Amino acid sequence: MSAELHAYDDTRYAKCIEVSKRIRWDIDRDVIRGRKFDFSQKFMPDGLSQAGRLEFLTAGEQTFLSQIQGRTYANMFRLVERFIGAKMLDLSREYALGDQTRLEALVRFTDEELKHQELFRRIELLAAEGMPPGYRFMPQTDDVASFVLGKSAWAVLALTCHIEIFTQVHYRQSIEQDPQLSGLWKDVFFFHWKEESQHAILDELEWQREDARIDAAQRVKAIDDLIELVQGVDALLQFQAPADVDYFIGVADRTFTSAEAERLRAEVLTAYRWQYIVSGLQESRFADLLASLVGAEQMARIGSELAPIL
Repeated sequence: MSAELHAYDDTRYAKCIEVSKRIRWDIDRDVIRGRKFDFSQKFMPDGLSQAGRLEFLTAGEQTFLSQIQGRTYANMFRLVERFIGAKMLDLSREYALGDQTRLEALVRFTDEELKHQELFRRIELLAAEGMPPGYRFMPQTDDVASFVLGKSAWAVLALTCHIEIFTQVHYRQSIEQDPQLSGLWKDVFFFHWKEESQHAILDELEWQREDARIDAAQRVKAIDDLIELVQGVDALLQFQAPADVDYFIGVADRTFTSAEAERLRAEVLTAYRWQYIVSGLQESRFADLLASLVGAEQMARIGSELAPIL
């Protein structure tokens, strides 16, 4: 890396530190503020939940389905931030006796991810207080983290960048725009978005740094790892989507036909694939960066391998 580019990167790390200090928030003082959820309101906006496509559901049923999806959405972030925080802590060690600006940026990133995990643990408890018993979050957080962290650093950073970019898109394009959402749930993702905005920048910098120090053969293997990670995310969704639908049907005050139940399972899985995979892969900020690192031939291979999901 040239001296000019290194200096430019250092400026970006320093800016992330400055913003992190300026926007720092507290879970109780700023986010929860003694509130509980209003279960007359939606959690997930229609653009993410896609509940409006299920025309046989009443408005109240669509609201409840959005709340189930929102509960899973929070739990999914609690899950991914376990391995993201661990990875950033690992990367920070490379700067421990070197660039202290970069060290501070990644240590702050790790600290904020730990705070986000605690926030989403609190949100799960608040959701459980007001929703009928029977909800299950299927993935085992530590098992998932171990699987992800067993892949190459390039692939883990690519997946992390993908996740933290789609959080930006979801908040700005859907959550922020919807006046019908629970105020508390909306605030959770407002404050989450504020810190994730800096994390996405650091993801890009660290991913590009890792890419610059691997050779072509290592990059091909890293792309294989990324494909496996995305397929692994899809496998989690294929467990969680039917569990959420079974919970929805099980607590409903009416019976659904077998055809309606199948529609529910299909549409919720489609919504989850959109939320956690497709919306990020199609976002130009991520797609353009990926293409710049892997080239047209490997982009075509990624598209072909992931076609059943996309």
